This record gives sequence, C-alpha cells and structure tokens, in this order.
Amino acid sequence: MSTAAEMEPLTSGASNRIIPILRTLRAPLIFLQSLILYLVLFLFPLRRRRRSRQIIPEAATSPQSPMKNFRRRSVWRRDEEDTLRRRALAEDLDMGFETGDGEIRCRWSTSLFFGVRRNALFCRSWFPVTGELKGILIIIHGLNEHSGRYAQFARQLNSCNFGVYAMDWIGHGGSDGLHGYVPSLDHVVADTGAFLEKIRSENPDVPCFLFGHSTGGAVVLKAATYPHIEEMLEGIVLTSPALRVKPVHPIVGAVAPIFSLVVPRFQFKGANRRGIPVSRDPVAMLAKYSDPLVYTGPIRVRTGHEILRISSYLMRNFKSVTVPFLVLHGTADKVTDPLASQDLYNEAASKFKDIKLYEGFLHDLLFEPEREEIAQDIIDWMEKRLGARAENSNAL
Repeated sequence: MSTAAEMEPLTSGASNRIIPILRTLRAPLIFLQSLILYLVLFLFPLRRRRRSRQIIPEAATSPQSPMKNFRRRSVWRRDEEDTLRRRALAEDLDMGFETGDGEIRCRWSTSLFFGVRRNALFCRSWFPVTGELKGILIIIHGLNEHSGRYAQFARQLNSCNFGVYAMDWIGHGGSDGLHGYVPSLDHVVADTGAFLEKIRSENPDVPCFLFGHSTGGAVVLKAATYPHIEEMLEGIVLTSPALRVKPVHPIVGAVAPIFSLVVPRFQFKGANRRGIPVSRDPVAMLAKYSDPLVYTGPIRVRTGHEILRISSYLMRNFKSVTVPFLVLHGTADKVTDPLASQDLYNEAASKFKDIKLYEGFLHDLLFEPEREEIAQDIIDWMEKRLGARAENSNAL
C-alpha cells in the first residue's frame, strides 16, 4: 500500500490524492472560505448590491486603468513566448522511422488545428507507406505530456495498417496556452470532437477510434457520451483513465471552485518536482521526466479543479456510457484507480466492451517493458471490433 510520503511527489497525471500539498494549506483555506462568506453576508447587504447594479453600466463604459492593461499584455506576452518555445521543440522532434537500409516505414507530418475557441493546437499524423488502411486511431495524451511521446505506438499501429492522428491539448506540447494550465477540460472535450469531425471529413470511408490515456482517457470517455461524437466512432480505448479522483480533504473540494476563479494559474510551490513511478522501465522514466515538453511543475489550481470536476461527472454517468470500449489498467498504478476502471466496465450500458487488468503494472502502460504486447492487445481489440462491424453489415 502506498504511503502518504510516496504520493507527495505527484507532478504528472491525475491522482486519487490530487493536490496533496494542500494538506499544508488547510488552515488558510478554512480562513479564506470564512472570509468570503463574511464579505458576502455582512459587507454587501442586499440593498447595497441593488444600488451597485445601477452603476455597473457606467463603470463598464469607463476605460480600463493603464496598469490593468499592462498586466494583461504582460500575461499574454508571457504565454505567447512559452507557446513559441514549446512549438519549436515539438517541431524539432523526428517522428519518422527508417530501417537500416534507409527505407521509410511511415509518412508523418505536423500541423495546427484551431479548436473551438480558436486556440492553435499542435497535431501529428503517421500513416503506413503501403497497404490498405484498416482504420484510424486518434490519440489524446494524458495530463502534462504530449503527442510526440506516442511515436513508437504509432509505428506499431502503422505496421498493422492503422493510420494515427494525435493532438496536443491546450497548454501542452506545441499547442497554445501556458504550460500545464488547462482553463477547461470541457474545451478539451469539444476540441476532441471537432478534431474527430475534421479527420472523418478527410477520411470519410475509414473507421475511426479514439484513444485516451489518464486524464486524456476521461476526456475521451466524456466526448463519447455525446451522441453526435459516438456516431462517428467505431469505439474508444482507455489506458489508466482518471475516473475516481478525489481531493485529499473535503475542504479542498469545497474551496477548489473559489480558488480556481480567484487564482486559476497559481502553482503550489511546496510540490515536489520529482516524478512518482509511472513505469517499471527506468529508461522510460528518465525520458519522461527529462523531456522539456513534459510539464513537471506543481499542478495549477484551475487544472486540478478541472480534473476533479470531470471525474465527478463521469462517476455519476457510468450507466449512460453506450460506446464500444476497451479499458486497460495496471493493478499497481499509483496515479489513477484501477478499481474505477472495473466499475466502468461493470456499470456501462455498452454492448461491446472489454477490460484488461495487468497484474503489477504501473500507470504509463505504453511505456512499460511490455509495451509492445499491450499495444498489440489494443490492435487486436480494434480488429475484433472491425470484424464484428463487418459481420453486422453482412447480416443486414
């Protein structure tokens, strides 16, 4: 069983002990909550609030102070510089594969996709050079990582004649936004649906699957609960999904919405930057936590609140899940809860569903020593799903 000390270094992914460093801030949190209630109940009585409504239009028409404009420009400039730096790093990654004699194994490319809020999102694609395309898998990475980490998985998919697309969500990889900051996971869900729609329009006759890891798994699952998105899918694949995420203390859940509005970008400086074990492969661990495109800083307040929010929504709606799915989880995962994946499998209304639990495996399944076998399990499931689809078509 994990100790509290073992969970303290959490800086990547989602955890059932999310934002652990708030333990040291319980007293200030309680004080802040009491202060806000006092301000609302005693300093701003109803009649005063009514009078304030009459002067709001006047205030709204007055010019903003130069200092406020300066701060906004400074924040925008800092975000822009951060994005450009990360985008250059993302572009420089070599995602191609060559054999010993120089033969190219896949066609790969990068592009920008503009999301529902017109944010520029960095995307990658890998396609086999030869052979008929069986289907397309769209990868939605986990919290704090990026699409470039899945190049080896894409190579294995290409070798089995599956095309691959991947998208860095806002604040990640080469996409717009402050590194590690997610203003809304609902926006990520909407971007995922829009990205899928674009890919379907460009490949109208090719079956599409969505893949999500960790928090990306929660995003994919929520996206697939919308009928217009489910209609475009043959199925979804979830590895170590962030489904049962709870705050370290009830008071954290109570004040998280307030903090996420007041100081959404704030980082808790007491967080340990050392990453917890997410793979049993030491080379994979070193590669992850030394990757400049992987965010290893303390979790930001709004980001943490968004994970709590999407997790709570999904836990209440397992029974409404009807999309075909495969969920995979390591039983020794220290970041997300494998029992929550079992609950999803047990409660979902999907007629075509499968679960695979790997005894003793950790969080980043596709970076475990057995990564090729796990990737093959995913490929086998997609081929099984396509076979069932073909049988149903022939029966009609």
